[in-house]
Amino acid sequence: MCYDPPLLMPLAGDVGETEAHPTSSEVTPSAITCTDRSSLPSPNGLPSPPALVQYFITNSLSENAKRAYRADLAQFEVNGGTIPSSPEQVAEYLASRASTHRPATLARYLASISKAHRAIGADDPCKTEIVKATLRGIRRAVGTAQREAKPLLRDDLFQILERIGNRSKDLRDKALLLLGFAGAFRRSELVGLDVQDIECVRQGIVVTLRRSKTDQTGAGRKVGIPFGRTHWCPVRSLVRWLDHAGIESGPMFRPVDRHGQIAHERLSGEAVSIILKGRAKAAGFDPSPFSGHSLRSGLATSAVIAGVSTLAIRRTTGHASDAMLSRYVRIGDIFTDNAAAAVL
Repeated sequence: MCYDPPLLMPLAGDVGETEAHPTSSEVTPSAITCTDRSSLPSPNGLPSPPALVQYFITNSLSENAKRAYRADLAQFEVNGGTIPSSPEQVAEYLASRASTHRPATLARYLASISKAHRAIGADDPCKTEIVKATLRGIRRAVGTAQREAKPLLRDDLFQILERIGNRSKDLRDKALLLLGFAGAFRRSELVGLDVQDIECVRQGIVVTLRRSKTDQTGAGRKVGIPFGRTHWCPVRSLVRWLDHAGIESGPMFRPVDRHGQIAHERLSGEAVSIILKGRAKAAGFDPSPFSGHSLRSGLATSAVIAGVSTLAIRRTTGHASDAMLSRYVRIGDIFTDNAAAAVL
């Protein structure tokens, strides 16, 4: 990252482990797991067509997607499920989990089971009426409202930042929270950033997201992070952290131990949630409604409240349409042109 221009000079002035999921040694359709690296192309020549096909199938899913499929199928297997399975077996599995899992989670399990059957060319029991009707009944009986992370609004973020000191971990956390908010980044995007992904420009910095949840093919997307107009500038906070840590290449956000020693590896995605909850609690907030997604939803909601157009918000968040952004707009607009406010 460039530090020479005076414009970028800093102003004066945990580590979470990813949750372990169960894995299955039996339910491993190759099109889902595809982790056999022996099928990689040989540097001495092209492999046979089946191996080449296997190589591309292996890369058709992200590592996160493959881990999610394996975990879901392992849960199915632990509860007596098999691949292939009958419609009755799948329906019974849904019914047995209805009291402990949300309908959205059960729908995700179904998607994994369906994928496993299609991967081996078996009939998909999830498309049958008995399975569909079971899920519909669960939704009617339990309800479909999903628990969403509470948006961390701008003023609340500033209140949290006011309570953070200037130790190594403090400087990292301030840069992490400010950049995550300003870029409306998902936690995986935030911790996946390298110094090489930052370009210095006159207005601030340009962040290149090389991959994201909605860009598994690596097309990439650029997000502009301007200099802040307040004391809490994401650009200067980032520069201050990188200068302090002596990070010139590789992961921008790294673990810091209790002695202030900065590790070389990348911070985990789960750590973003842990850091945000911990800092929120220290500032007097109830941390339970917050998660790593609160930074992303917080920027979108705060922008709606400030009167920013949905088009401008989508340029930052990367949402493909206003429909995808609608839940943030609803939250931010709930007191705009409010009927009760006009008469009370």
